[in-house]
Amino acid sequence: MKAGILGGGQLGRMLLQEAANYTVETWVMEKDRDCPAAHLCHHFVQGDIRDYDAVYAFGQQVDVLTIEIENVNVEALERLEAEGKTIIPKPSALKTIKNKILQKQYYRHHSIPSPAFLVTQDKAELATKTDFLPAVHKLGMGGYDGRGVQLLKKAADIENGFDAPSVLEKMIDIDKEIAISVAIDKKGAHVIYPPVEMIFDPYLNLLDYQLCPADIQKTTLWKAEAIALAVARNFGSPGIFAIEMFIDRSGDVWVNETAPRVHNSGHHTIEAHYSSQFDMLWRIMLDYPLGNTALIMPSIMINILGAEGHKGNALYEGMNEVLAMENAYVHIYGKSQTAPGRKMGHVTILERDKTDLLRKAGKVKKALRVIS
Repeated sequence: MKAGILGGGQLGRMLLQEAANYTVETWVMEKDRDCPAAHLCHHFVQGDIRDYDAVYAFGQQVDVLTIEIENVNVEALERLEAEGKTIIPKPSALKTIKNKILQKQYYRHHSIPSPAFLVTQDKAELATKTDFLPAVHKLGMGGYDGRGVQLLKKAADIENGFDAPSVLEKMIDIDKEIAISVAIDKKGAHVIYPPVEMIFDPYLNLLDYQLCPADIQKTTLWKAEAIALAVARNFGSPGIFAIEMFIDRSGDVWVNETAPRVHNSGHHTIEAHYSSQFDMLWRIMLDYPLGNTALIMPSIMINILGAEGHKGNALYEGMNEVLAMENAYVHIYGKSQTAPGRKMGHVTILERDKTDLLRKAGKVKKALRVIS
């Protein structure tokens, strides 16, 4: 079996590390030949994943094709699918998810609870919607990892909005942010990972750390699982779907966004669960039975971000102290260059006690810095 991955970043790198457990010939296409995944695959193809001809030519060389980032040429994938290639997730699902306007309309069409929204075509139209504030303005295409999102609390903030087709979404009085990953195979069978609670860096708008399992009421858990499954199954596509959700102060659950791929919120599954999200995706692509999503032990995952004021060749300060910690697992993404806020790796810690998890997470954040 020849399996292709569009994108060679850290997610592609970790996906390839799991490929060693299976008999599969791996192909990666990425514009940067020094990308983190380049040296782990059997065949590396240098090319732009947004280019129609490059994606189509790459897809012709493999039996099954997946993505590690949404920003790929969907039209080429549609042609490959029409010609009999297996694309996971299906191009139809990817087309909906990568456009935040279509994604919000999808939730509304399938009666998925999601914050109320308006669509704005440009900044001039946005300026007429001040009565909808406070709200979150999300760029329709191209935003990810905190980019393409602006908080608009008052009319004066309109200047920070986007002058392009976007979603203006009502702000929720958030108590917790959680994520649930759902895996669906080609026959429609599914498994659900336990929810994670996500804590974000308010300045960078990036995931700071996350706890698994999330500390939520059982009735809220059942509601969140049902919603996550409805989101994933209505795409009619195999794959891994990470559904990010808000829990408000009344206990209601709202879908924020969906990722149609392995996701940062599932990194802890490598050590903390019997079948990681990366193992699970290989099982789906290769037509093997779905894995066991049960957790081995509660975990906390801390993002390793480039330190403020440092840009250039990456140096890891405090690594010995972290590696000396019991049940701490360090993952470095292989990026040679650091920059402030750039995701450079993560650390997963396993402990049975939540207090111990938080204490060790604090030690990691204090000790481990990526400098230049």
